[in-house]
Amino acid sequence: MLIRSEFDIQFRLPAPTAIVAMLHLHPSVEPQLHSGGQLLIESLDDPFNHSPASTSYTKSIVPSREYFDGFGNRCTRFIAPAGYLWLSGTNVIDASPEVDAVYLDARQSAIDDLPADVLQFLLPSRYCQVDQFGGIAHDLFDSYPQGWQRAVAIRDWVHERVAFNYNAARPTKTAMDVFTERVGVCRDFQHLAITLTRCQNMPARYVTGYIGDIRRPSSGPGDFSAWYQVFLDGKWVDLDARHNYRRLGRILMATGRDAADVAMTTAFGAANLTSFYVDSFELDAEGKRVPAPSCPPQGTSIDPVTPQLNTPTQTNISQTSPTQTQAATT
Repeated sequence: MLIRSEFDIQFRLPAPTAIVAMLHLHPSVEPQLHSGGQLLIESLDDPFNHSPASTSYTKSIVPSREYFDGFGNRCTRFIAPAGYLWLSGTNVIDASPEVDAVYLDARQSAIDDLPADVLQFLLPSRYCQVDQFGGIAHDLFDSYPQGWQRAVAIRDWVHERVAFNYNAARPTKTAMDVFTERVGVCRDFQHLAITLTRCQNMPARYVTGYIGDIRRPSSGPGDFSAWYQVFLDGKWVDLDARHNYRRLGRILMATGRDAADVAMTTAFGAANLTSFYVDSFELDAEGKRVPAPSCPPQGTSIDPVTPQLNTPTQTNISQTSPTQTQAATT
């Protein structure tokens, strides 16, 4: 199955700004890449005399360098000139036609048997206050068998008790906030599930990538998506507390402890988001977009669509420290 993913993100910068972008596919996905895979970074000449909708300007390529962060994600760093900045790219990959796998017999590893690089995914992080949830997690989930059954019980509990609402999004929202308020957006569901899972000594990490409406009715404007992975039987297994049904077309971009580690962009200065577009969809054998069906597959449900601006949250509006543009509001 061919899936095309694309994005176009635009900023207005009042001054030259150092930026780190995390917009490539994850290195583990690159063997599936059919075409594309490049990040195009462009700026305008004479930027403040034109608007992005104008045609009387020229674009220039912004030089950049790539590196891999401590989690193995592919990152791009560059200095963006003052004015309008474009970040765009497309990817076509040969994706599996199978829905999310189920691992009914997956076992939980003893802590002493975990690889050293996995241990960090048991610890508290920016949005996942593991040290505050110990009693809560044990009261709720100790009765479930360890491994897959307990991991799924946590996922289902979060999905059933947290309501989705775009208007509830805010950049400082932590797992404890979600637990208390019982409302949030995609990333909030995952942060709470990750935290409760880590409290059960199961490593869990945050994931960002694409989940298009593949062979499902359209759910509205696109965004980068969030889910999470649990380390069972020596491998990372996909789980999703927001879209709690088996999905097609998950395309991995980056992994980290929580959303702070996988921000789409981190700007070391003011960076005002002016336009944001993301989409991911199936292609037929001729390379044409496969239309979305009008009805969901039997046995699944459609999440209600709430009108929204689809603007990623900004973790810092004071500009006294790096500003991260984080998606996963869908």
